[in-house]
Amino acid sequence: MKRVFIDGSAGTTGLRIVERLMERQDIQLLRVPEELRKDPAARKDAMNKADIVFLCLPDDAAREAVGLIENSNTAVIDTSTAHRTAENWAYGFPEIGGLREKIKTARRIANPGCHASGFIALVAPLVEAGLISADEKLTCTSLTGYSGGGKKMIAEYEGEGRSVLLDAPRQYGLPQNHKHLPEMRKVCGLSNAPIFCPIVAPYYAGMEVTVPLFADQVQGGKAAVEAAYAAYYRSGLVHFTKDASESGFLSAGAFAGRDDMEITVSGNEDRILLVARFDNLGKGASGAAIQNMNLLLGVDEATGLAV
Repeated sequence: MKRVFIDGSAGTTGLRIVERLMERQDIQLLRVPEELRKDPAARKDAMNKADIVFLCLPDDAAREAVGLIENSNTAVIDTSTAHRTAENWAYGFPEIGGLREKIKTARRIANPGCHASGFIALVAPLVEAGLISADEKLTCTSLTGYSGGGKKMIAEYEGEGRSVLLDAPRQYGLPQNHKHLPEMRKVCGLSNAPIFCPIVAPYYAGMEVTVPLFADQVQGGKAAVEAAYAAYYRSGLVHFTKDASESGFLSAGAFAGRDDMEITVSGNEDRILLVARFDNLGKGASGAAIQNMNLLLGVDEATGLAV
């Protein structure tokens, strides 16, 4: 039985990881008393006793936590932004490139960002296949439920007497310096970060990431993109669906509560829409983290997940 410690288990991502792991018979969850939850000595002791540590912390706290680990056998899965472009950290998206094999033997794994997961799933295979130039200047719109903002945003949206402005979708990341942009660019091998338009809407969970393309941006057009996705996503938790529309609509909430991701292609021969749908707390956060843990353990990567 493998010992697992979650540093930051009171947060949204941490709580969902706990829920998933509580059902597992092959996992022993290590705990520290509530009054010592933020005590460095207690946390250090638990982390160095664990086989796998999940970090569900703000960036600076995650960097500090890694420094507390002295046991070379302890593997770390960091759900923060802190290490996603860092050297000597495996990027935790097993469906992309050769990352699955790297994750299996890694001691340091950076869990992908939620918005970044959708963009990378759509763009990386096309750059890898040469269908999109690495120098292409792309745009991306990502619609997410408010749970992606953590406990503070959840309380804001679910509180009494909330602002009427929360009743409509709200765009953010307006200065174009969103924290997911570096990993989006690096993992896809792009020369330029995309113009990125994230939008939070008044529903709890679910994400829909869209990358629009003109036909002259893609070698072979829409048919080539569909063929590339069908060949690329044959294993793992990402799957290609040729026609996913719901009577002409695509709901951002279709995959709420699930840990997999759907890729689809819409549009026509002139203008193409690449769309990824998933749960921002699932394949966009805790589901991806547990998938990475499963790979470390050598069990089926969908073990304990809702797919």
